[in-house]
Amino acid sequence: MSRLVVVSNRIAIPDGSKSSAGGLAVGILDALKSTGGLWFGWNGEISEFSGEEEDDTAQVEHDGITYASFPLSQNDYDLYYCQFSNTVIWPAFHYRLDLVQFQREAWDGYCRVNEEVAQRLKPLIKPDDILWIHDYHLLPFAAALRKAGIKNRIGFFLHIPFPTPEIFNALPPHQELLEMLSEYDLLGFQTESDRVAFLDSMSQLTQMQNKGNNLHRAFGNTFMTEVYPIGIEPDSIKEMAEVPLPPKMAAMKRELGDARNIIACERLDYSKGLPERFLAYEALLENFPEHRGKIRYSQIAPTSRGDVQAYQDIRHQLETEAGRINGKYGTLGWTPLYYLNQHFDRRLLMKIFRLTDVGLVTPLRDGMNLVAKEYVAAQDPDDPGVLVLSRFAGAANELTSALIVNPYDRDEVAAALDRAITMPRTERISRYNDMMAVLRKNDITAWREHFLKDLESLASRDDEQASENKVAAFPKLA
Repeated sequence: MSRLVVVSNRIAIPDGSKSSAGGLAVGILDALKSTGGLWFGWNGEISEFSGEEEDDTAQVEHDGITYASFPLSQNDYDLYYCQFSNTVIWPAFHYRLDLVQFQREAWDGYCRVNEEVAQRLKPLIKPDDILWIHDYHLLPFAAALRKAGIKNRIGFFLHIPFPTPEIFNALPPHQELLEMLSEYDLLGFQTESDRVAFLDSMSQLTQMQNKGNNLHRAFGNTFMTEVYPIGIEPDSIKEMAEVPLPPKMAAMKRELGDARNIIACERLDYSKGLPERFLAYEALLENFPEHRGKIRYSQIAPTSRGDVQAYQDIRHQLETEAGRINGKYGTLGWTPLYYLNQHFDRRLLMKIFRLTDVGLVTPLRDGMNLVAKEYVAAQDPDDPGVLVLSRFAGAANELTSALIVNPYDRDEVAAALDRAITMPRTERISRYNDMMAVLRKNDITAWREHFLKDLESLASRDDEQASENKVAAFPKLA
């Protein structure tokens, strides 16, 4: 089997100092543990040097995996990461054109950093390596590698949604981005709607040839598109959830008594629909007053990208809304909403998920949302909680036994919360079993194996060029 080389914006270095518990890290580590190979990316540090003086890529070997990482200069971090990745690509791909702040300098920096990172990686690539590139920070990366002379098979997986042409084509460099994406051999998406949106955007700009089996030809390149919904490790989640709570948390649980608990947990981000969710909870208290004093909603939302203005704005908005709702409905003995702007250890979160009655996952737009899947996997099979899930999360395509809601409709979400709180155990168990069957079938291993099998089946650019040369030399035989 060819060696696997994974490239992502950030990497989880095994010393724990820069680790990530997110779905990307879990999926990549699972893949590399099975095949061995190289994980390459930014180490999260800012260097005072530009990186041009010398190659400051550091390598660490751990459990058969090579971790190669590098810092970014302050200027590169600002242009590539803060400005273009997170104030152009992220809002646009989450259908928030109103938050896009396009600057030509940032676009140039985004492309330049991708080319410089490709040059860093080039000496580490072996002729038969298979490259797996991840996420929106690296849309131009295959084009940068091809420019550097790399002919290896290169796959790309987009963890976030891909917007419809009306959104995507509003970006000034939309044609350049599509041409760059065509340099990948395999493009993977979370949902079929994401894949179709990409192809629709492509077909509006250039003539496309469909060669069957999801193979396409555009901009002089042949590439495959496919859907690979990312999964989790259900058994690992179950093991974490079954471990008893720490003493202080157990005491808090006992103090709550018979109160019904609603839990929500995600990064502090405008795509997650947090203000809309707070208003839906307020509608629950208003429309179903019988629950007042008998429920508690805990929202965990650690800060992310705190140096981006839009994220500062939503934090202030949530603090205001939480105070207003508690002031309006709270009593001396009851606080209806707990808003926690802090990070919780993933193992502790799984235990908390297991002990809560309702998981509230209502993003306005999400590629997949693994929290929804983790909440289900963490439940007690004999007394499971209920998942209330946004129809705009990729997970809604698989977890159809959740209570699916429109996050923009606060009264619909409130009614779903009431139904979840009052749902009989037999129905909760039935819905849980249906969703667990899906999670076990489409787990993280299936995701990895499906993607890499498809990528390995494709011809490398060298093989493709040789085939084209043969056709050109013998046109009648072709």
